[in-house]
Order: sequence, then C-alpha cells, then structure tokens
Amino acid sequence: MSEPIVKYRDVHKSFGDVKVLKGINLDIYPAEKIAVIGPSGSGKTTIIRMLMTLEEPTSGDIIVDGTNLWKMEKNGKMHRANEKHLREVRGDIGMVFQHFNLFPHMTILDNCMSAPIHVKKESKNEVRKRAIEMLERVGLGDKLDNYPSQLSGGQKQRVAMARALVMRPKIMLFDEVTSALDPELVGEVLEVIRDIAKNDDMAMVLVTHEMDFALDIADKVLFLDEGVIAEQGTASEVIEHSDNERLQSFLHRFRKV
Repeated sequence: MSEPIVKYRDVHKSFGDVKVLKGINLDIYPAEKIAVIGPSGSGKTTIIRMLMTLEEPTSGDIIVDGTNLWKMEKNGKMHRANEKHLREVRGDIGMVFQHFNLFPHMTILDNCMSAPIHVKKESKNEVRKRAIEMLERVGLGDKLDNYPSQLSGGQKQRVAMARALVMRPKIMLFDEVTSALDPELVGEVLEVIRDIAKNDDMAMVLVTHEMDFALDIADKVLFLDEGVIAEQGTASEVIEHSDNERLQSFLHRFRKV
C-alpha cells in the first residue's frame, strides 16, 4: 500500500477547559474515501477543520504529503508554522462547507474562478475553461451568470463543490454538506458527491449523518465519540456489524422503525 497522504499523530484539541479531541491517530491514503460519523460534539468537524488550517491543534502532529502542517523547522528546531507555510501545505486540500460560503456579489462562474486565479496565479482563460467544465459536471452549466441569491440551497452546494474541484485538490473535505438543506434537495447533492467518489482519484473525508450514503461510498468509516475514534473499519463492519454499545445507540436514531 502507498504511503498515507495525511497522518494524524496523537492530536489533541481543547477549547478552553473543554477537551474536544483526545489523542487522534489516523492515516488517510491517496484516493481513500472516509466517512466520519458520531454524535454532536464528538469532534467530527474539528478533525477536518484542523486539516484545512481553520483550527490549530492543542498538541500532536498532522503530516500532509510528508510535511508537518502546523510546525516548521527553523535553525534546526521545530516552531509554530507561519501563514506562508500553512498556505503552501494546505494548497492541495479543498473543503466544502455546510453553509456554502459563496461570495454573494460574484456570479457563479466568478465564484469558481476566483481562488485558482488569485491564490494559485493560474491563467484566467485556463481557469475559466475548467470552471465551466466543473459547473457543467454538477449540472449548473446553464447558471454561469447567475448570482448565489438566485439559486436553491442544493444548487449553491453544488456550486461550492464545483469551486473546490476547480482547484484540483488531492484531498477533499466535506463538512455535513446536506445538513442545512431541505430534505428534497439532499439527493441532488449526494448524487454529485457519489460521482466525485466514483470518478476522481482524490482522497475524500466526509463528516456525515447520511448512513446509507456512507455505506455506499466509504472505504472506511470512523465513529467518533467523546473526542476519540471509538470504532473504525469498513462501512459494513462499523455500520452493520459492530457490537459497540455507544455506536449501536447512535445508529438506532437513524434506523427506520
């Protein structure tokens, strides 16, 4: 098996006196699809926010493609990483947020073009071509000149996915991307993620409460509980065959009577 593209080593995170993560050890391999499940407050979103450099670990190491994300060497010693280092190491990571985070004053096409042009300094013509291609892929090729306010929640979330894909990430993070959507819009978003999982060779980490979807696309499922990985394995092992009582109690809420 190839080397992990991401390694978490004894990662802890506290907010004040509240310990949210308590010693996370995790390997993410290239092209691996991982679903992260667990009750509210278990630390699911914090795990991926640290990888996106939105939250800093209290202690421990996160290694991305062989480079320590939050620490850098200077004069033979390890120091807290500066913004330049963080930006460079996270350059191959994309994230789709729960609440879209689109720029309201930009068209859909401009939303998708902004980061590659301004962050990666790519040519406008090349980025425009790729952005149109990705918007067509998520079924929004006819909305290029629309603004976010003119779209449904499901369409906005699909734009957010197209925007992340335009950056050509090696790792894609999804943070409860269907939880803010009306139930009738969930399916269209999951279908796009299913397409990405099937046809793209990037690693994916999905924080989700969609158990059937996790069963369908995940190579590995992590069950987080009170800040630790309480269970991990294949989707079938964790969701269908685990005898972990806390996990069974959690899953019971999602099973139809």
